[in-house]
Amino acid sequence: MSIQEHVILVNDQGKVIGTQEKYAAHTTHTPLHLAFSSWLFNAQGECLITRRALSKKAWPGVWTNSVCGHPQSGEEVEQAIIRRCRFEVGAEITAITAIAPEFRYRETDPSGIVENEICPVFAARITGEITINEEEVMEHRWVELEALFRALDATPWAFSPWMVMEATTARESLRAFAAQ
Repeated sequence: MSIQEHVILVNDQGKVIGTQEKYAAHTTHTPLHLAFSSWLFNAQGECLITRRALSKKAWPGVWTNSVCGHPQSGEEVEQAIIRRCRFEVGAEITAITAIAPEFRYRETDPSGIVENEICPVFAARITGEITINEEEVMEHRWVELEALFRALDATPWAFSPWMVMEATTARESLRAFAAQ
């Protein structure tokens, strides 16, 4: 990206208290910050899952939902979702829909890096072809949603912890969106 990204730091009530450079913020003591998580669907109702590039600081090489990111100062969440979808998977999207607007989590990856995010979850529809950014995504698959839920239930350790939690929290909303 042409700009260096940051995270928007918040207190426990979600009030903005500052910013910090994104890479520097993600440590063994990551402060609470704003993020978003997106599940992208094609016209057939299949979900795009991605495997994080090995160069990612947290959870490298782990399968996860379509796109995640951090809104930047002065940027609406929907704008951030569009920006990151273009950057990570080269996708144009429509029908951005909040499916778990209050989602929040704190998890530690095997290396000790902590994710600590207020992270509303969205679904959106991809309107054309995708072009994967290999610096972000090392593999991707289009999967039938019910098969994905079965895989998440059977082998949660094979996926990012936030994806597993999001699927549990928003399963019915994801089903409804995919069926549209």
